[in-house]
Amino acid sequence: MSANETPFDQFRGTDEYIADPALLAAVNASIALGRPLLVKGEPGTGKTVLARHIAAALGKTLITWNVKSTSKAREGLYEYDVVQRLNDARFDDRDVADIRSYIRWGPLGRAFRSDEQVILLIDEIDKADIEFPNDLLQELDEMKFDVVETGDQVEAKHRPIVLITSNSEKELPDAFLRRCVFHYIAFPERSLMSAIINVHFPSIEKTLLEATLYRFYWLRGLEELRKKPSTSELLDWIAVLIRGGIDVEAIKAELPFLGALVKQERDVENVEVRLRGRGGMM
Repeated sequence: MSANETPFDQFRGTDEYIADPALLAAVNASIALGRPLLVKGEPGTGKTVLARHIAAALGKTLITWNVKSTSKAREGLYEYDVVQRLNDARFDDRDVADIRSYIRWGPLGRAFRSDEQVILLIDEIDKADIEFPNDLLQELDEMKFDVVETGDQVEAKHRPIVLITSNSEKELPDAFLRRCVFHYIAFPERSLMSAIINVHFPSIEKTLLEATLYRFYWLRGLEELRKKPSTSELLDWIAVLIRGGIDVEAIKAELPFLGALVKQERDVENVEVRLRGRGGMM
C-alpha cells in the first residue's frame, strides 16, 4: 500500500455469522473497490442477514431497500409528494412554496445524504422489472443524482458500502453485472453447517446435532422435493425440537414438526411416503 492510499475497514465475520474465506474476500474486495457486492444463493443461505452483520462488525448504519415487483429505481432516490402539497395548499395555512419540504428521500437518497458512510442493502433486486438494475447504473457509478423538481443535485458525502442480493428469479443485465463484485453463497457442507448450528445453539447435545444434520441432508437429497429446506428452516426446526423436548430416537424414527422444514403440500406428501417406506431410517 502506498503512502497516499487509505486503509479500509475489513469485514472478518462476526460471532453470529460464520462466513467462508471466499465470501469474506468478496466483501472486502467490494469495499476496497467501491463497487456493489452482488450476492446470489439459495433462499435462506444468509444473503440478507450478511448486510446486518457487516454493519455491526464495521460499526455502521444499515439502510435497507426491500425491492418489490412494482419497485421503480426512482423510488430509491426520492419521491415528490405532490398530493400532500396540494392538500396543504387547499386545507392548511402552511407555506407550500418550498418544494424541498415535499421531497421524501428513498433508501439510496438517504445513503447519499448521510454524514457518515453507511451500509446500503438492495434486497432481492431480481423481483423488480428487468430495467430496474439498468436504471440504477448511473447513480451507483457516479454516486450522485438530480432532483428534477428543485434543480438540486445530491452527491454522496461518503460512498456507501452497497450489498445487492438476488435469488436468480431473473437474469440481470450484463452492463449491471460488470459494475459489481460477485459472490455465490454455496449451500453449506456438513462441517460448516455444524459450526453454524453451534453458534445459534451452543449447548446442543452432540447426538441431537448429528441426528438433525442427518435428517436435514437426507431431506435435501430427495430428488422429488420441489423446495429444499434452507439453513434458516433448519435452525427453526432445531429450535422447535429443543423446545418440544423431542428426543433423538424420535428424530431417527420419524420427522417431528415436518412443517418447520417442508413448506409445500406435495413435498410433505412425498416425504411421508418415503418415511412409510422406511427410506429415511437411520
